[in-house]
This record gives sequence, C-alpha cells and structure tokens, in this order.
Amino acid sequence: MYQHYIKKQTITIDGGTYTPDIFRSKGIPAFALKSDFHYKLYLFLQEWFSRSPFVKVLTSGSTGAPKEMMMEKERMMNSAELTCSFLGLKEGDKALLCMSLDFIAGKMMVVRALVAGLDLYIVPVSGHPLKDTKETFDFTAMIPMQVYNSLQSEEERSKLEKIKNLLIGGGAIDAQLEKTLNPFPNNVYSSYGMTETLSHIALRKLNGEDASESYMPFSSVKLSLSGDNALIIDAPLVAGERLYTNDIAKINEDGSFRIIGRKDNVINSGGIKIQAETLEELLKPFIKGQFAITSLPDQKFGEIVVLVAEENVNELLFKDVHPTYYQPKKIIKIDKIPLTETGKISRADLKKLVSSSLIHS
Repeated sequence: MYQHYIKKQTITIDGGTYTPDIFRSKGIPAFALKSDFHYKLYLFLQEWFSRSPFVKVLTSGSTGAPKEMMMEKERMMNSAELTCSFLGLKEGDKALLCMSLDFIAGKMMVVRALVAGLDLYIVPVSGHPLKDTKETFDFTAMIPMQVYNSLQSEEERSKLEKIKNLLIGGGAIDAQLEKTLNPFPNNVYSSYGMTETLSHIALRKLNGEDASESYMPFSSVKLSLSGDNALIIDAPLVAGERLYTNDIAKINEDGSFRIIGRKDNVINSGGIKIQAETLEELLKPFIKGQFAITSLPDQKFGEIVVLVAEENVNELLFKDVHPTYYQPKKIIKIDKIPLTETGKISRADLKKLVSSSLIHS
C-alpha cells in the first residue's frame, strides 16, 4: 500500500520540482551538485523511491556509538502525517532542512515535505542555518545549539522569529534559552522522541500563553511508567511494538508528561540516587561556560558526583548548594565537553575522558 502513495509523491527542492523517476534513473539532478549535503539528500531520495520498504537510519549515539537501524517507510509517512496535521502544514508551505541526513530528524523533514507537498529549502548543516537564507519559512526543525547561535545575531534572530512553526529537538533546552524564546510571535515547540519513534511523538509549547513545562503526546500515543518510573510508549502508527525507554518521567493527570532524566544517568552515591540532568540544571547559576555531570567509582560511596567543566571552577561556589550530597566531590577540567552530532552531551565519551584524565593525572 505504501508504494502506491510513494509513486505519486513529488518533491520541491530549492524551487525545483522532481518526480520519483528522476531518482530511479542513472542521471544526477542539478540540485545534487550544489553541495555535499545536497548530494546526501539525493542519495536519501534514491533510497526513498527504491522498491525496499525500509530506510537506513543511525541512532543519535548519546549513550554509545551510533547504531544502524532499518525503519519502515510506511510508518515514517504516518509520523509525517501526525506532525503536518498537528501544525496545520499545507501544500506549498516553505520548509527549511538544516539538520543532518544521517539521523532520523533530518530524514523526517524530507518525508514531511514528500507527504504534505512542502517546498523544501536546503542549507548544509551548520551552527548558523539562517545566516544566508532569504526565504521566510513556515516550518523547520533545529537543535538547541542552532537556535542559540541564531539568537546571537540580530539579523538571524529576526529570521528565526518569522518562522511560523519552529521545532527544537535533539537535546535539552536551557532554561535561559526557553525564556528568550517565550515572547516569540509564532509557534515554538520542544519535541520529545527518539529514533525508534521516527522523530517525535509529543510536543511541548515553549512560547505564548499556552507555554507548558510538560509534553503532550499525539492522540494515537499511549504512555505508562515502568516500576522504576521509566517511560513506556505505545505508538502503533510509528512503532511496531511497545517501547521501553530509559527516560525517567512523570505523567500528569491530563496525559501530558515531564522528563526528569535518563536511567543511565542516575548516580548512586552512598545509597542516594542523584539524577545527573537534575543536578546540571541546579548548578547552572553557579557555573560559567559549558559543563556536565558524570560519576566515578568510589570505595566508600560506590559512586561520587563529578563535575566536568571547560573552565576552572572553584568548589567554594557550591557551599550553599543543598542538599549537600548534590555538591560535586570532584572537579575535572577538560578542553571540550564531548557532544554527539545532534548536539547532546555524549555521556559515554565523557565517562571515558574522565577515567582517562585520572589515569594520566
């Protein structure tokens, strides 16, 4: 059934419209020669219009090396329809693709353009995706770093404000960034999802009178919690089976939910469980520059809280942090906090760097 719909799809890229036959022929369309990123888009569209019912996707790699997964095209179209319907996107609306095509977020931007008939404009992945754009966009998705960078330029900030529907995903949104976005005149959302859910299954409004601290799932999604309060997702339109996540969550009475952190990032120090993400948020007012929380084995406590920062940090800054077990037991300075390609803290690489710094210190 999905092949019937794919055969009828066309895609408009930078103002030019292309049919499936172009991607099944031996010739290379002109747009593919504009940049390496345009060529990657061409390769993805070749894969999309092939006879295979699957598309190859990499996981984000925030907790380890990225893994290759095969995703069903039919479910990807279901996901695209959910998003486009929720945002009210229609044929001819202008969308900006500025995220990596190796991962689900970038691929789903293309699928949404295919499903809804959006005019897709392409900007190679960078920290300043709006720098050289001339169009006003109805829709785009960015990682927090791209949004933050765009806000530092008056011209780019003006372009960002004019985007009618801005989705921010791929990493945590800083409280200050959220505060800056709150007065924006158009829709700004934080998205919750993962590779297995084919991008997001829930959105959280960041601006306007209906701004919220909680994510609201799409109506077709059912949520529950495991015994250790990890989120369980039933999303039959986009995932073939129940998904057991590592995200510690709280579900509200209205069905919305908040993410507290990941099970992987719980530090058990002397029998007290400390969520790394919660502690990072608590310490932000005390630290300038980039930092992250991790842990190290300890003979007395089992694990100790370790603060890793790109700048020198005085431990006296934390003397008023309560409860006292939130105060880092060790501070390690490194040149750069490791990030994944999608902008998240690479917890696995961070742990390796911390262990290595002790060995060589």
